[in-house]
Amino acid sequence: QVQLVESGGGLVQAGGSLRLSCAASGRTFSRYVMGWFRQAPGKEREFVAAISWSGGSTYYAESVKGRFTISRDNAKNTIYLQMNSLKPEDTAVYCCVADHSVSDPHSQYGYDYWGQGTQVTVSS
Repeated sequence: QVQLVESGGGLVQAGGSLRLSCAASGRTFSRYVMGWFRQAPGKEREFVAAISWSGGSTYYAESVKGRFTISRDNAKNTIYLQMNSLKPEDTAVYCCVADHSVSDPHSQYGYDYWGQGTQVTVSS
């Protein structure tokens, strides 16, 4: 079993930055593909970013490419999402995800483990 706990959400003005963290339990954390999804009120859940177990491969949604950076520290069992140049449309609950084997990092159906989520609100 893997437990995921997100932190770092909050209220920020447009153009500002936030860094989300996701702390994971489990001895094999370093072998998990990890990522972030988000869901805004009344909208479908959408892929944000993902990172391979080694950190050597990263994947981003087009809407966040160039503004968000995903990274991981396997020694700390933690992944991060640095969010810069935030826009009001980035407002959502951001959830951390993990799985041992993922065929498509962009698909929510590939991840067995989900965190509770952290709220990000960007004011205009």
